[in-house]
Amino acid sequence: MTSRRGVLALVALAVTITAGCDSKQPESAPTPSPTYQLEPRPVRPDEIALSGHAVSDGDTTFIPIGLTTGMDMIIGSHAEFAAKGQFISVRLVVTNKGRSSVLFNPKRQLLVLSDGTQLKPDDQAMLIKRQPAEFNLGAAVRLEFDLYYDAPKGAKVVALMGFGGPTLTDMKDATGTRIPLT
Repeated sequence: MTSRRGVLALVALAVTITAGCDSKQPESAPTPSPTYQLEPRPVRPDEIALSGHAVSDGDTTFIPIGLTTGMDMIIGSHAEFAAKGQFISVRLVVTNKGRSSVLFNPKRQLLVLSDGTQLKPDDQAMLIKRQPAEFNLGAAVRLEFDLYYDAPKGAKVVALMGFGGPTLTDMKDATGTRIPLT
């Protein structure tokens, strides 16, 4: 019996030693940052950096990041185009926070002037600057682009009326949301 106890003791000791060899202290994993650390980019010539506060319309979040006013003309890779008044450009970041795609239409985004006038993006300016037309904004997709408006000379910009696209709870997306640009 003594030898049996001795064998059991040796087995127990071997198991303990083997377990001790494998039990390395886990390396501390780096704590993930709660936000993406995106590299800052310089503001484009004549553009004013905006505060970039997020505003939501349904599943779409809007963040205006740049504003350019007083442009007499725009120049693209294939054309020049003079403004009837002044071109105004809004640099916009849109993000779909939803689980489904959203049909997003840049032409529905209205520029609000200080006198209450609301302007649609200028089709020719958008085309010349090769900005997106209606597109499918996928789930968790973020897109950055410019909206171009032809406004009267001297007009003052106050906001953008953002329309995020139809959702299950708002199939017509008729209301939109006001996004301050000042």
